[in-house]
Amino acid sequence: MKTKTIDKVLIALDYDPSAEKVAESGYSLARSLKAEVVLLFVISDQAFYSTAEPIPMAGVGAYLGVIPMQFENIESLRDGANQLLEKIKHALGNESISTLIEEGDTATSILSAAKAINADLIVMGSHSRKWLENIVMGSVTQEVLRKTTLPVYIIPVRKQD
Repeated sequence: MKTKTIDKVLIALDYDPSAEKVAESGYSLARSLKAEVVLLFVISDQAFYSTAEPIPMAGVGAYLGVIPMQFENIESLRDGANQLLEKIKHALGNESISTLIEEGDTATSILSAAKAINADLIVMGSHSRKWLENIVMGSVTQEVLRKTTLPVYIIPVRKQD
């Protein structure tokens, strides 16, 4: 039997500050496998980002301090996501990490990005924010698991009680 190697790891990130943990854990795994890394940010629901209040972005904790961000349109969202990915890439200490920004349904975007880049592994967090998700995995994570043939490395990122 031939063993498949893991040469490319897709790390899916979102707006949540817990994305730092996902990026660090995924990068650590990829580095131990000597695999190429692609950081993915999915802009899933523009309405979420168009709040009157500034929202915290992933990567603000250890990397940037608490810097809430506001976005006026899709271009400012893309710019903010790009800045975030660049800062996470810099914080991971590897400027050769590739970045990708997609728009649309989160699970669908993760799956199509994984296919487009020929990923061998998907890394993502599971937030478990809803009461039902405290019993089962997060809905995006669950959908990705249900529809992919790739291995998925899940990082639990819910807040401790």
